[in-house]
Amino acid sequence: MGSRSLMSRVLRSSMGMTILPSSSIFLTIPVAFMSRPPFPRFSGPQGRVHTSFILDNKRSFQAYNYRNERKRMSRKFYLFLHRKEKMNKSFYVTTPIYYVNDMPHIGTAYTTVAADALARYHRLKGEEVFFLTGTDEHGQHVARAAERHGVSPQEWADRMVVHFTEVWKRLNISNDYFIRTTDPKHVEVARKFIQLLYDKGDIYLDTYEGWYCVPDESFWLPSQLVDGKCPQCGREVEMVQEENYFFRLSAYADRLLSHIESHPEFVQPEIRRNEVISFIKQGLTDQSISRKTITWGIPLPFDESQVMYVWFDALLNYISAIDYGLDEERFRRTWPADVHLIGKEILRFHAIVWPAMLMAADLPLPRQVFAHGWLTVEGEKMSKSKGNVISPHELIDEYGVDAYRYYFLREFSFGYDGNFSRENMTGRYNADLANSLGNMVSRVLAMVERYRGGTVPEPSDREEEPDVALRESAARVFPEVDRSMERLAFNEALQAIWNFLAAINRYVDETAAWDLAKDPTLSRRLDTVLYNMVEAVRLTALLVVPFLPATGEGIWRRLGFADPIHAHHLPEAAAWGLFPPGQRVSKGEPLFPRKK
Repeated sequence: MGSRSLMSRVLRSSMGMTILPSSSIFLTIPVAFMSRPPFPRFSGPQGRVHTSFILDNKRSFQAYNYRNERKRMSRKFYLFLHRKEKMNKSFYVTTPIYYVNDMPHIGTAYTTVAADALARYHRLKGEEVFFLTGTDEHGQHVARAAERHGVSPQEWADRMVVHFTEVWKRLNISNDYFIRTTDPKHVEVARKFIQLLYDKGDIYLDTYEGWYCVPDESFWLPSQLVDGKCPQCGREVEMVQEENYFFRLSAYADRLLSHIESHPEFVQPEIRRNEVISFIKQGLTDQSISRKTITWGIPLPFDESQVMYVWFDALLNYISAIDYGLDEERFRRTWPADVHLIGKEILRFHAIVWPAMLMAADLPLPRQVFAHGWLTVEGEKMSKSKGNVISPHELIDEYGVDAYRYYFLREFSFGYDGNFSRENMTGRYNADLANSLGNMVSRVLAMVERYRGGTVPEPSDREEEPDVALRESAARVFPEVDRSMERLAFNEALQAIWNFLAAINRYVDETAAWDLAKDPTLSRRLDTVLYNMVEAVRLTALLVVPFLPATGEGIWRRLGFADPIHAHHLPEAAAWGLFPPGQRVSKGEPLFPRKK
């Protein structure tokens, strides 16, 4: 097999690193990168099958210059020599666990959809992922809700948890585990953890007197109240006086502040980080972590007359789900969490109380706590009294699952507040999904069916300016998406993908396959144009699948691939020219029919 043949095909890829000649080059090249016959493609997960070649200096130099003779390095060629090794540690992403005192709504689903997109994205990169969500089922608010409905707290929790699992299933949420704080394993781990802190002297008995918000399960100082009400939710607070156990939070203030200041990525976005720093500098007080007047909770192992404060109990779900104290090998493989995704209203617990608890137990801290903003509806805060609380089911029925996911990930900057609007959602659906994506895919595949009977042709070696522009756009999109996802800027990642879709649509219009088809002498040019359009659609399927999983999978099937899209990973599968000529495609039904 000649080096010229090998390198001319490999260099068609626009992803990777430039190969420079040396006296002797030993290349281990994934078979998936061989973008033309006789090399096999898509025979399995990308990069798992390799073949090796020895290239001498003269021949490798000739191969390297195969295309550069014409282009003179006008663009970079990239070649990935090895698939990135999987890390020993799983990428661990969590949502908060949700109260079972009420039904899930679009605010609840916002965090979960974002976490799912992040988990799917890291799986797309070939990483092992552990994605956790669940429900918070203890506490006074749950006990009172159960009492109002004439059932036991456990019966109420069992009844309510179904609403969460059902809506996550409809939204195509790919969590690896769903935890309930009433699970026996969680109870066991929580009791072990609090016993450890008690034995170390970080938990002590004292008397608490102060204000308590039942809906938020939060204690507040008189100076923190706003007009005598809860500063977080604005509802009435109750005066509580009882003997409780306290956690020495104040003992970890300096250490916690030092960690946050030296690790700016720990609390994000920056506005939330500044809030946490300011709160700590005002002085931390020890926290009550048990309740004596409530029975619905986890009994303390060292005092069965009291139950664990619901927030102390709930935070421990992040380690009980991965078998802390039960399976140390599994725990070490997964912990620390890479990111806790939360709403900004529970930032204090996650960015102050939780890391202090971990410090007390000599455990590593999570790498990041990211607090997103609140959602309003048509400019107003969601509330039952206003009747504007929206169920995800309502919007899924109206727009579909992937349109729902796209809107909430694309419309808002994740770290800040956002306003839901049906008008905006319909506008994005028609402009972004029905037109830019759905219509583009239909046009491309319809042209292959019309001009080549549904069989994707072999492109020629000759490139024209629109071909180069499209390929360079393809080379830019994954790095742009990756940088955005590192910052949890879901809207910017989608914007980068839609910029690529705009480049595809420009290519379709500029190359005008319908005109080329009229001239038999331009048949080879038509082949190249059709191939490039289909290849761009292949990349589109890979790029959108973390955000719009059913859509990505549907495009993949239309492209005629027998293996699942999830068997292919970025960045390897983002290399240009991997679509196998001769494969049949089909237009299929519209991905996103327009809405009036």
